[in-house]
Amino acid sequence: MPSRSSKSGRDKDARKAPGQGSGKSRSARMRTVAETSAGGLVVDTETGRAAVIGRLDRRGRLLWSLPKGHVEDGETVEQAAVREVAEETGIDSAVVAALGSIDYWFVAEDRRVHKTVHHFLLRAVGGQLSEADHEVVEVAWVALADLPARLAYADERRLVQRATTMLADSA
Repeated sequence: MPSRSSKSGRDKDARKAPGQGSGKSRSARMRTVAETSAGGLVVDTETGRAAVIGRLDRRGRLLWSLPKGHVEDGETVEQAAVREVAEETGIDSAVVAALGSIDYWFVAEDRRVHKTVHHFLLRAVGGQLSEADHEVVEVAWVALADLPARLAYADERRLVQRATTMLADSA
C-alpha cells in the first residue's frame, strides 16, 4: 500500500480537485485514478486505549494516524479494515460499527489519485503491538482522551470524536 504517498499527499494543495493549482498542461497529461482503502480505530475496551501507527512523511517527520490500507480484490471494506489493522499494528480486531469515510486527492507518479478511506470502530480481540509492517515506524497504545493531541490529521480526529461518542452511548 503506498501509504507514504497518500499521507504525505495530504497537504493543502494536494486536496485540490483536478485542474486546480499547478497548471493545466501538467494536469492534462496526468491520468486520474480512484483508490479505495479501509482501516479504523481499534480500541482495547478494557483499558480505553487505541492502537495508532507512526509513519515518516517526506520531510522525515513522524506523523501518527489510524491504521489503514488498500482493499484487496475480493475483500469487503470491513475485511480489509480488520486485515490492515492486524498488518500495521499486530492487533486482531472485530468490526463494531462504521465511523465514516474520508476522501482526498493527491498526485503520485504522474497520476492524480482520488482516495477514499472507509473507517470503522474496531474492538481489539487479541494480538500484540508490532512494528513488523515495513511502512510503519512506530505503533503505540494511546488513551482515547489523548488521541486528538497525537493524531496528525483533523479528519481522523473527527472520526475519533464520533467513536468516543459511540462508545460512551453504548456503555
